[in-house]
Amino acid sequence: MKTANLAPTEPSARTAELSNTTWCTSRNHRNRNRQSAWRESLYASWYVGMSGALVLVVLALLTACSDSSKPAETKPEVKGPELITARSAFQKLYIAARGWNADAKPYRLESTATSDGNGQDGKWAIWRCGFASAAQRSEKTYTWSGSAANGAPERGVNPGIEDSYSATNASTQVFDMAFLKIDSDQAFATAQKHGGDKILEKAPDTPVIYVCDWNHNTSELTWHVIYGAAREGAKLTVAVNASTGEFIRVEK
Repeated sequence: MKTANLAPTEPSARTAELSNTTWCTSRNHRNRNRQSAWRESLYASWYVGMSGALVLVVLALLTACSDSSKPAETKPEVKGPELITARSAFQKLYIAARGWNADAKPYRLESTATSDGNGQDGKWAIWRCGFASAAQRSEKTYTWSGSAANGAPERGVNPGIEDSYSATNASTQVFDMAFLKIDSDQAFATAQKHGGDKILEKAPDTPVIYVCDWNHNTSELTWHVIYGAAREGAKLTVAVNASTGEFIRVEK
């Protein structure tokens, strides 16, 4: 009776070949896995880089669009002077004064010489009017400004300080606004016919200012057309009736 041979035997050539093939296949598979992982890593790096670059490009385009759509900054426009005649300014001042006291009446309307003009057309950028309230025994000055000169009052109507008023004061005699029919440019035209033209012929840059008040001696509203920057030292002052426009006299 034969028994089986249990001793170890040498691997056959086929077995060795299969083993070698399996090892090679495993190694190739691992190499392919490494290459695949490397390619994926490289692609991921490239993708991230391209994505970042794309984001930067988009941001640059958005910034450019934002900058192009942003309106250009403009400097505030420098407003020139507003030159008006006496009656135009008086209307503005009278409304303000009536807001202060319902019985307010004017006693003096005058212009102020500035670098904005010369007054030779009856217009100035600053006009001032004093008003009095008999009921309150007080007075207050209002100034209208359309001036662009340095140190000029703020544009518009500016109220002054309230002070006491006496009806017996000859220099602050109130008048009814209905008497003011002749405007400052008309008063200037009359003054020109009574010596003013000769003054401006010799000195064309002479400013012409205006004062309107009540003459208690003659009971008439009077324009004083003054050739000079102030009443004192003026080259000529001509009195004109503010209700009729008639020449009254040469005061200087």
